[in-house]
Amino acid sequence: MKNRTAPRVHPAWGMLALVLLGLLTAQGARIAFGAFVPAWREGLHADLGTISLIGMVSYLVYGFTQPLVGQLAGRFGPRAVLCAGVFIAGAGLLLSSMASSVPGLMFLYGALASLGFSAASGVTAGLVVRHWFTERRGLAFGLVESGFGAGQFVFTPLSLFLIEAYGWRNTLVVEGVLLTVVVGPLVTLLLRSTPADRGLEPYGGRDLTEIPEHHADQGGGGLTVREVLRSRLLWGLLAPFFVCGVTTTGLMDTHLVSIAHEHGASTALTGTAVSLLAAANIAGTVASGPLSDRYSCARILAVLYGVRALILIVLAIAPCGAWLVVISVAFGLVDFATVAPTHLIATRNFPASSLGLVFGMLSMAHQVGSALGSYLPGLLFDLTASYTPTLLGCSAALIAAMIGCLATLPGNSSAVGAVQPQPRPQPVSSDAA
Repeated sequence: MKNRTAPRVHPAWGMLALVLLGLLTAQGARIAFGAFVPAWREGLHADLGTISLIGMVSYLVYGFTQPLVGQLAGRFGPRAVLCAGVFIAGAGLLLSSMASSVPGLMFLYGALASLGFSAASGVTAGLVVRHWFTERRGLAFGLVESGFGAGQFVFTPLSLFLIEAYGWRNTLVVEGVLLTVVVGPLVTLLLRSTPADRGLEPYGGRDLTEIPEHHADQGGGGLTVREVLRSRLLWGLLAPFFVCGVTTTGLMDTHLVSIAHEHGASTALTGTAVSLLAAANIAGTVASGPLSDRYSCARILAVLYGVRALILIVLAIAPCGAWLVVISVAFGLVDFATVAPTHLIATRNFPASSLGLVFGMLSMAHQVGSALGSYLPGLLFDLTASYTPTLLGCSAALIAAMIGCLATLPGNSSAVGAVQPQPRPQPVSSDAA
């Protein structure tokens, strides 16, 4: 029997590329929501608060289904869940193009498409990384999350252009066809959930440092749902990640275009600012992975939240012209960069069998924050005709998140704050009795 020559490039990198493609397109279409807001206000004759409610419903559906997505991905494999999500998201976008009212758009985009976005998310992608990588895992997490920034870089400016040239309905058709006809079939054919599906070991070999599961002689599997939910570490991660959702996907991704337009910025300048934000987002997200492998994740998170608070204060003071470009680049660098250190803390301190649930809870917290960050600024703007109260309030929340990271989160050692499964009591045998 001949020995097959090992591939020069480990297939884990190919799996990572496929996951990136799925995230770039599905999440890019989701994050482009803000580009549609002005067109929906005009086309559906609705105020900003009403349109923002569509975003809130979308984020809530996305968020509250994330723990379920994590559980399903753990049971059926992340490949099945991610691929189903791409197809459902594409179908939701195609149907949304036919909506004639706000309630219709709220159901088709806010509910149906968002179910697909939820399945084709960082939860399923993170589990693929967890299975395929033991070395360079921080880098892999950073690259996965760069898919969100890359999607924003491509889809938001493209959506702005297509909406202005062909209308929002045709734009949704283009994006829906891309997901259902191109990306969905490609990922379904080539992606595999684990190295074992191809008879391989992960990149870096077997992980000898992970938090152990229960052994057979101890009975049971990993942590129970109750044990995970009672973990102080989990809640220490959830609180700042909630604030992260309020200030990134909620506030900036939904309202930056509107903030720029309210201060007289042209479509070209706004598109440039959003593109630069997305490009900087990719750079910041990729850089955060190797940094998280090397330095304290808690301190990295504190720095990211603190810098983000300062940027929002500057945006409240100087939101237009050249400052809009500078602010966009600076915010992009600290935008999704929080995900890799957050996921690494979870990976180092929870057993593998619990990570689907933990990633799902984290994503749910982020998306609930995104829902509030999407809806409340629109409501406050309708009441005050200004984004300033929202920007300053979000800055205060970010400072609190910075303090919380330093006070509650462990460093890089998995021995600190690790959540170990509790041994199950064993029945007493008749011999022992």
